[in-house]
Amino acid sequence: MPSRVLWRRSATAFSVYGSTALGFLATIVAARELSTGDFARFALVFGATTLLQLFVDLTIDEVVVKYGNRYAATQDWGRFHRLIRIGFLIKMIGGAAGTLAVIAAAALSPWLWQTGGIVGALLIASLIPLIQQPEGMAGALLLLRSRYDLRGAMLFWAMALRFVAIVIAAPHGLLPVFVGIVVAQAISTVSVVAVGWVAFRRFPRAPAKQLGDDRPAIRSFAIQSSLASGLTSLRTSLPTVLVGVVAAGAQVGNFRIAQAPQTAFQSLSAPARLVLLAEQTRDIEHGRPDRAFSLLRRYIVGTTLFSLVVTPPLWIFMPGILRFVYSGKWAAAANPCRVMVLVACVQLIFAWTKTFPVSIGRPGLRLAGQAVEIAVLVPALLALTVVWGATGAAIGALISSLALAGFWIVWIGRIRRGTLSRSEAVA
Repeated sequence: MPSRVLWRRSATAFSVYGSTALGFLATIVAARELSTGDFARFALVFGATTLLQLFVDLTIDEVVVKYGNRYAATQDWGRFHRLIRIGFLIKMIGGAAGTLAVIAAAALSPWLWQTGGIVGALLIASLIPLIQQPEGMAGALLLLRSRYDLRGAMLFWAMALRFVAIVIAAPHGLLPVFVGIVVAQAISTVSVVAVGWVAFRRFPRAPAKQLGDDRPAIRSFAIQSSLASGLTSLRTSLPTVLVGVVAAGAQVGNFRIAQAPQTAFQSLSAPARLVLLAEQTRDIEHGRPDRAFSLLRRYIVGTTLFSLVVTPPLWIFMPGILRFVYSGKWAAAANPCRVMVLVACVQLIFAWTKTFPVSIGRPGLRLAGQAVEIAVLVPALLALTVVWGATGAAIGALISSLALAGFWIVWIGRIRRGTLSRSEAVA
């Protein structure tokens, strides 16, 4: 069993890091092949689509992981199957809402952003939320079977398709890029759903029955988790959109390039977050909170040491790295990129705050933390972008990340004492 768990963790890491590399390469291809103006439009459209898709979506997949583990532990398969059906329905409703939101943004874009020429790209990109939604539930089914290795492989497959689409379409302009992304997403969704269906069929069959007394708790959990996920999505997507509101297209492009460390470090933590969500939730539901906190402690120590090692060389050599990777036309992104390295390190160390509240059944804490972060981010980013452009936006992101870190430093000790005390009382 230990060797199997190690294999799955290693395979998950390989797949997710591979998908990160492909995503990074896709951005490089877009930055090199598109003009500076079209790349700024690409960044704005992609950011707006991602923002609206995640913000209006109900994060039912996290509810499925939490309560699906509970029903599996108690062998309550009737409620288990009912939960899965509700999850798929809600995800499709969320996808339709995301598509409508992006269409509305396309109609309002001349009045929202200083960068023009994005209406057509937004209309094409509006198909992505609806097409992509079934992937979330399929991924949740894989996590319920502790097959985060397959979930990672599906992430790699999806990003490989997107990378190929951008490589083929980027030389032909902005609109072909988004057509290619939509086609790649459709192929990815069909593939992931097929794998998720196979995983689902391996659970014991039973007639679906009403959720009963769990319905209010599940509804509350879903709402809080969705709000928290929506606020989490603002961390990466909203800054680009806000920069486009108060600054010219060149600053949007510079800031999008500067987000590369943030994107890379978030992806770096993705395998760990998949493992944390699956294993900590199972440990908590089976009455083993000490194991959940031990895993969390190892993650924090490891990411802190990693950040201390990589930050100095990245800060020193950033201008040369940008010239080598993106070409000289993006040299102005060096200073904002340096600041975003610090942002990325803080967010890497505290990436567990996305999954741990779900594992312990307190998504409201994640919502509160993200609310603090966004409340600091919006005014700080807008004010500093007006003064220092993309560098100011990066400083605003750093201030908000430190605010979130402070929130969780205060809360994690309280949570640990309370959780372990209840466990000892039950024992």
